[in-house]
Amino acid sequence: MQKKHVGILLVMPALVFTLACFLLPVLALLLEAFQIDGGAWGLQRFVAFFGDPLNRQVFLRTLRIAVLVTLSAVLLGYPAAQAAAKVAPRYRGLMLGMMILPLMVSPIARTYAWIVLLGRNGAVNSALQALGLSDEPQRLLFSELAVYVGLLQLLLPLMLMSLVGALENLPRDVTHAAATLGANAWQTFCKVTLPLTQEGLIVGGTLVFTGCVTAYVTPALLGGPKVLMLETLLYQKVSVESDFGSANVIAVILVVMTLMVNAGLKRISSSRSKV
Repeated sequence: MQKKHVGILLVMPALVFTLACFLLPVLALLLEAFQIDGGAWGLQRFVAFFGDPLNRQVFLRTLRIAVLVTLSAVLLGYPAAQAAAKVAPRYRGLMLGMMILPLMVSPIARTYAWIVLLGRNGAVNSALQALGLSDEPQRLLFSELAVYVGLLQLLLPLMLMSLVGALENLPRDVTHAAATLGANAWQTFCKVTLPLTQEGLIVGGTLVFTGCVTAYVTPALLGGPKVLMLETLLYQKVSVESDFGSANVIAVILVVMTLMVNAGLKRISSSRSKV
């Protein structure tokens, strides 16, 4: 019992610091979104926010791009993570280093690289014209496609690292056992690999989705004012319009979206485990 009390005392400073410097300020900020004139509480600010067609369009665009990026990261991440997990141990460190390397480069630098590639005189337009797929440069910048590509390249390493960690803990004999029992590669993945690595998928999916709905630099530079997302709209509400009430509403929406995605992934995972 004394050891338990000592353990609580040891972690108490960290808990107090986290509560005072992080949780309480964030909670106070979020609660302001529910305050209306006169000190009362209500959802009027949310009703007014979603009553604006532009705000609804921005919300749906943000949700659509975040879901597409997350699904694309899963589809691209699983094959790459499986290949990395099968690499010989002496080369695995090099492989993991190559995956982590993009995270060491500033998001601003990576986004400006996409501006160069997707510009009217960039490599992508030059390739399209050289292949005869386009007679003139296409407007690739300041589009949802540019934002999608930039966010996918920015956040894909997070999915890769989560899946590689889960696949490295996957016992090799279970896949061999499935093959011995007559399962093909697709059946082995669906019935064995996916259920046993779903925790990595939940972590990676949450990180990618959260990164999509909270990233500011990439949507601002690649989307510009023509492709507003919730994070760029929040910046406009604070810096341009000084509308802190709407900014608090957007902050609450971002937090709720992240929590719902995490809860949804966990629910899917638990339902698959029961099956």
